[in-house]
Amino acid sequence: MIANNLPSPDKVIALCRSKGITDVRLFHPNTTVLAALQGSGLGVVLGTLNEDLSRLASDASFAASWVQSYVQPFAAAVRFRYIAAGNEVIPGDLATLVLPAMRNLESALRAAGIAGVPVTTAVSTSVLGTSYPPSQGAFSESALASVGPIVSFLASRSTPLLVNVYPYFAYADDPSSVQLDYALLQSTSAAAVKDGGVEYTNMFDAIVDAVYAAVARVVVSGDVEVVVSETGWPSGGGGEGASVGNAAAYVNNVVRHVGSGRGTPRRPGKAVEAFIFAVFNENQKPEGVEQHFGLFQPDMTEVYHVDFTAAGPSS
Repeated sequence: MIANNLPSPDKVIALCRSKGITDVRLFHPNTTVLAALQGSGLGVVLGTLNEDLSRLASDASFAASWVQSYVQPFAAAVRFRYIAAGNEVIPGDLATLVLPAMRNLESALRAAGIAGVPVTTAVSTSVLGTSYPPSQGAFSESALASVGPIVSFLASRSTPLLVNVYPYFAYADDPSSVQLDYALLQSTSAAAVKDGGVEYTNMFDAIVDAVYAAVARVVVSGDVEVVVSETGWPSGGGGEGASVGNAAAYVNNVVRHVGSGRGTPRRPGKAVEAFIFAVFNENQKPEGVEQHFGLFQPDMTEVYHVDFTAAGPSS
């Protein structure tokens, strides 16, 4: 929503429903949008502002007021999926605030009588120190001190970890080493990456399984599902590989892939939940590819077509 020319929330919700989109992610709380989502049936991942983490972590009354402002008034008519405390702040100066913020938000939800809304956080793949081969996935030393206890917290509650997965940036950073088809989920088994007894025909699965491997090194008991809370490909902006054709290929391939329910090589048959970034091109993002991740223009015309019905019941 970092743009000054977007349609009204009711029009956006109608657009999402007309395309078969079942769930949306809000990066920060917005009462106008939340009010419009009431009765829509859309699942909602609701994020906090990163700049609110300090108060959410240190002040239980602030967490309570946050829940009273952004969750409680809408809980009866909005299908909240997860509350995400912060986005991509691990590793970094705010990393140590995430878990106490999660705990305070969880307590505030419980005190408000709101059940069934798990609290988690969203991380980027920069939490990984090792990602290749996927079976050797491990959190970096700089991330582990924060993400380790968070993963244990999530495991004890059977709550997923949200992970932002971008093969595009891996490809754009090193196009001579990363095959475009591998990044776009359209390579063949002949070009697969072998990892022990399994093979990877796309980077999306390889990244997800590297995170699973990293989680498994931390979690002593229980399990933590990985939900892909962002993935996408820019349709323009001048970056390496940024084109309408590549964006259409990537997003449609991801939708079909997660919709197939095949899972990943590490977890065959375990469907991956994924959120596509983003609904709209955003004209107030930094110039370049960041302005061109949208599926739609602000006038709600398609940048390219996506068949969300291929995703099955959750997309």
